[in-house]
Amino acid sequence: MSVEPRNLRPHSDSVRVSCLVVIPALNEQETIASVVNDLRHHGFHQIRVIDNGSTDRTAEYAHAAGAEVHNEPHCGYGRACQRGLSNIPRGIAWILFCAGDGSDDFDDVDLMIEKAERGADLILTNRFATKSGREAMTFVHRFGNQLISRLIQLGWKFRFTDFGPLRLIRRESLDDIAMRERGFGWNVVMQIRAVEAGLTIAQVPARYRPRQGGRSKISGNFLAAVCAGIGILQALARLYFGAVRFAVPREPPSRKIRRPASG
Repeated sequence: MSVEPRNLRPHSDSVRVSCLVVIPALNEQETIASVVNDLRHHGFHQIRVIDNGSTDRTAEYAHAAGAEVHNEPHCGYGRACQRGLSNIPRGIAWILFCAGDGSDDFDDVDLMIEKAERGADLILTNRFATKSGREAMTFVHRFGNQLISRLIQLGWKFRFTDFGPLRLIRRESLDDIAMRERGFGWNVVMQIRAVEAGLTIAQVPARYRPRQGGRSKISGNFLAAVCAGIGILQALARLYFGAVRFAVPREPPSRKIRRPASG
């Protein structure tokens, strides 16, 4: 696969040093070790893999690769993400979420860090903005993203282009949006809550590739895709008709001057 060129200036290591990587994983033994190793190669060393009820050796392989492994026996992408955010170590200023299937290209993180250094609170990736990303997206991915994007634009007047797993968020901003979602709507809810909270949101182009092993929990299973879609639409409805949606808009969270974390 050809690599799309990037002209990026060098970045300081402060974001990487102060970043906790959270990887929800379910039966990803074929890819999880390479994902952890790739992250370490890119300068991330505080890595948590959340085993969400795997029946294979995902947890064992993640641990052998150097990740901190947590167990979340109750099924749900959001539940796994929440487990990954428990007991965050001191000095953590950023959280990077990513997939455990090898589909994310971590070279894209440089551009995300650039946006973080320029003051963004939530940095999202747009897989539709690159040729490799568009080619790797399945019909389910494309249809679901376009539908949810349109609904959010109608309801919240904000245009998102993608809802992929690779995202970087400031830890204090994560506290601001008070995530409660437990299912596949986690990413969508995070983005809507970020709009409601007045966070500074950046979207950057991202290369993407088909999963590198194992089976998709959604796009390869029609029933699972329907169930996930219904869950996401229900989450949208709860947010749109909830009390927060019709409350008086509040000012964006105040931001103190941030200094690079020491570790």
